[in-house]
Amino acid sequence: MNTASSIDTQPLDVEQLFEQGHIKQGRALRALLALYRGQRLNLALSAFFFLIKHSPVWVIPIITADMINHLSDPNMQGFGWLWIDLAIVSVVIAQNIPTQIAHVSFMSRASRHIEAALRGTLIRKLQRLSMSYHSDMKSGRMQSKVLRDVEAIETMSKQMMYAFVPAVLNVVVALAITLTTSLTIASFFVLVIPFAVLIVFAFRRRIQLGNREFRKEVEQMSGQVAETVEMIPVTRAHGLEETAIHKMDRTLRSIKSKGYKLDVMEAWFGSSSWVTFTLFQMLCLGFSCWQAGQGVIGVGDVVMYQGFFSSILMAVNQIIVVYPQIAKGLESIHSVSEVLLSTDTEAYKGTKPCDAVKGDIEFDRVQFSYGDTDKHVLEDFSLRVRAGETIAFVGASGAGKSTVLNLAIGFYRPTSGTVKVDGVPFDELDMRSYRHNLAVVPQSTVLFSGTIRDNITYGLDQVPEEKLRRVIELANLRDVIDGMPQGLDTMIGEHGGKLSGGQRQRIAIARAMIREPRIILLDEATSALDNISEHVVQQAMQELIKDRTTFIVAHRLSTIRDADRIVVMNNGRIEEVGTYEELIDVRGAFYELKQLQA
Repeated sequence: MNTASSIDTQPLDVEQLFEQGHIKQGRALRALLALYRGQRLNLALSAFFFLIKHSPVWVIPIITADMINHLSDPNMQGFGWLWIDLAIVSVVIAQNIPTQIAHVSFMSRASRHIEAALRGTLIRKLQRLSMSYHSDMKSGRMQSKVLRDVEAIETMSKQMMYAFVPAVLNVVVALAITLTTSLTIASFFVLVIPFAVLIVFAFRRRIQLGNREFRKEVEQMSGQVAETVEMIPVTRAHGLEETAIHKMDRTLRSIKSKGYKLDVMEAWFGSSSWVTFTLFQMLCLGFSCWQAGQGVIGVGDVVMYQGFFSSILMAVNQIIVVYPQIAKGLESIHSVSEVLLSTDTEAYKGTKPCDAVKGDIEFDRVQFSYGDTDKHVLEDFSLRVRAGETIAFVGASGAGKSTVLNLAIGFYRPTSGTVKVDGVPFDELDMRSYRHNLAVVPQSTVLFSGTIRDNITYGLDQVPEEKLRRVIELANLRDVIDGMPQGLDTMIGEHGGKLSGGQRQRIAIARAMIREPRIILLDEATSALDNISEHVVQQAMQELIKDRTTFIVAHRLSTIRDADRIVVMNNGRIEEVGTYEELIDVRGAFYELKQLQA
């Protein structure tokens, strides 16, 4: 069936469902139903075609019973009934092909839509969560939620629609047919249901806890794998391969243990249900045979009831078998909800657009501390930075230099005090529009595994070649690009692994330049470079910061000689402010730092 011509449905806004309270933590089944709200037509059509395609399961026992009853009738005349029965059953069987395709097509349309919508919502939510949230959440754990948990939810959805719901329909139809022919036999069928519920109830809690423990172990492993891969250069350089392997082995052993316990629990669950329901089937067979021997029912009816009982047994057993998968999916909904229901989002909620920024930044009696501690990282920090001014921050590690930059970007909100740009408090600004005027060059350059061109123009559409060439010249990148096999279109590997540190920094500077920002933030952008690379990068940085408000965090004091002002920080406070020469002359804290580097 061509899904392109299937019924169109309205797009699902998963995030809106969470925000409006339709999906809540701890209510996984309700959350699943809410996710499918926009797919009801697809689900209804899928259920309709399922009933038609599944009809052989109910029709074949009736036709079989009719054939056996005719054959066992001593007064049988001719075989006309046989050709009618064969014609009916042939049509019923043959229709299974188109209706099965239609059933799966509509179901897949719904489940794939949910899968894509969930992943898209998670990615959007990640972009809105605070930087402190990302600092606490390992990237590997987040990948596990986006990939493994969403896949488990999609698998559960399919199991619900392909196994659970059809099994329930199967039980209902088989019971309805049996009730119309024999209330006594139907009582055997009805007794199966409470026993099934009791078995599920007995194992439900243990399976749920097992899935939760296993999921958390897998998330832990995902985070550790990501760290292990990133640490490979350091591990190999220090000959610590065995240490890394042993550390990973401990996690893998824990996962193996948790997984083994879960598998054994599911085996107990499955075997207990099979034994119980098979015993019921044998009792039903014995009772129906006794009734046939008494002449209450026909011999063919024994086969029919066994067919229906087998159908019900198979359906109930199907529910039992898929329950662990459903429990795993419900746990994954709980996992995904941890992200989607998180309130640790962007610190600033303002809406005022900030398109034309001059670059006048003011910190007014700012205090800042992280949420998990009462110790202030910044205390009574006040500083006015004029538009176009270059301000350098120096001081010992932990003095608060990088925190000032994070406050200027708007990643963190002061515990008290205000930060303003061009006289407007950050609380009033639309931070996305404000950040369009920023460029950040960190110590560890963040590149992705695309081409040099892609990394420079990241987020920009159709950058003119002339502008790109000018930026390349200003960033001292010409010699790097000329030395590459495909020039600007050379693939640079994951994290720019095929480039040197100086080359990566120059690409980061070019990325900043091409945006023509009004405010530049340089966080120890040259501290990891050798002297030659540092000199080249410094030349590029001089072009970058020209006539722009610039914040520089630096450990090498020689690199900030030309700054308009230097701010010396100590324990979150400003200790000294002045030009390079002024601070040398007063022979204070800056002078002492300079002497240490002499």
